[in-house]
Amino acid sequence: MEYISTRGNAPALDFAGVTLAGLASDGGLYVPREWPRFTTDEIRAMRGLSYVELAVKVMLPFVQPSLTEDELRELCSGAYGRFAHAAVTPLKQFDQQQWLLELFHGPTLAFKDVALQLLGRLFEHFLAQSDAHLTIVGATSGDTGSAAIDAVAGRDRIDIFMLHPNGRVSDVQRRQMTTVLSPNVHNIAIEGTFDDAQAMVKRMFNDAAMTDRFRITAVNSINWARLMAQVVYYFAAALQLGGPDRKVAFSVPTGNFGDVFAGYVAAQMGLPIERLIVATNVNDILHRALSTGDYSAGTVTPTAAPSMDIQVSSNFERLLFDVGGRDGKALAEQMAGFEGSKAMQLTNAQREGAAALFTSVRCDGEQMNRAMAWAEEHCGEIIDPHTAIGLHAAQVAGIDPAVPVVTLATAHPAKFRDAVERATGHRPALPARMGDLFERQESYAELPGDYAAVAAFVESHGTQSR
Repeated sequence: MEYISTRGNAPALDFAGVTLAGLASDGGLYVPREWPRFTTDEIRAMRGLSYVELAVKVMLPFVQPSLTEDELRELCSGAYGRFAHAAVTPLKQFDQQQWLLELFHGPTLAFKDVALQLLGRLFEHFLAQSDAHLTIVGATSGDTGSAAIDAVAGRDRIDIFMLHPNGRVSDVQRRQMTTVLSPNVHNIAIEGTFDDAQAMVKRMFNDAAMTDRFRITAVNSINWARLMAQVVYYFAAALQLGGPDRKVAFSVPTGNFGDVFAGYVAAQMGLPIERLIVATNVNDILHRALSTGDYSAGTVTPTAAPSMDIQVSSNFERLLFDVGGRDGKALAEQMAGFEGSKAMQLTNAQREGAAALFTSVRCDGEQMNRAMAWAEEHCGEIIDPHTAIGLHAAQVAGIDPAVPVVTLATAHPAKFRDAVERATGHRPALPARMGDLFERQESYAELPGDYAAVAAFVESHGTQSR
């Protein structure tokens, strides 16, 4: 398997190369040169596999020859052996059509664990082969940071610098990051929004003064290996609901478009998916892009679903590349225009290509609260605000009643206790394994929303590798 950049001007790399690189050198994102595809019989034969064995089947075409099947199995066993549920991503039923895929049974109670527990092990495996040192620089709107830090804390040859918008993540999310006191972990609270933090990370990848001294990589969903690992649970859910002999729809609460793009990848691999419902909050750039072709960034509005308070969705570029004819030069020009003006219109090919599989729904705060209350009242399920946005979208998207709709439950409700309590009257408790979170010591730096200040911090605390 070979990987190419969405902007067409970076060298093609193998799986090990894209895992360690993160962002492409031309500012684009890596995608496979072609999509591997399973036959219906091959997918049917996956029924009944454990999550680890299913993960090996789904991911093996993407990782060869960088990993053998046995190496991949060992890495997956280590990653998913830390989950609190034997099924890893268990499926629950709401009613005759609506289902819930629980993705929060990992160490940090969020769907990011599914990918990042594996990614941390992939980093360590590939670094050991070259005796190299890696500097991870990431931005988080809440859950990526804690999942990434848990995955790499204390690991050899890795430093991690995680930026979060000061005061714009929940107290649980912040403490999950800032109470990890390993010497290779550096938390940075910046003044500004997640989009500001993400822009700084992307700028650092293209800053020769930094890349000449540090081998910088990403744990955000711009890293292909993260998306690859998320493809697996689409197969897991569909197989349990009758796939490949029955189509399934998925509703995905999303801000950065990574989680739902993994569903698109599953469809390209042959999994029969009826629709992918992109569920956004009032920060609705994705809804506007998919419904009207208007991909224009506005001002971020803080909400009770902070992981979705985003106006620039990095992974959307991967979809635009794939459905727009895979023309890297044209997309590079299109994205350069967007980066300059924060506005662009999708081409007809991009709109038509996206419309073949995607539907979008915008959910406001009142609708989100009603969905949380409905799940508790009618099903006895306490769900978090992000999952509630997905559930609302699933219920109003107009999917054929004969098609099961799976809402991705992206976070444990205890990560957003205040919002859940306002909507349901119940204050969810943290699981016992995290019950002392508010007694742990915190450590983080507070910096202005200034790239030079962040770069200087990384320079003074990082380990040079070049």
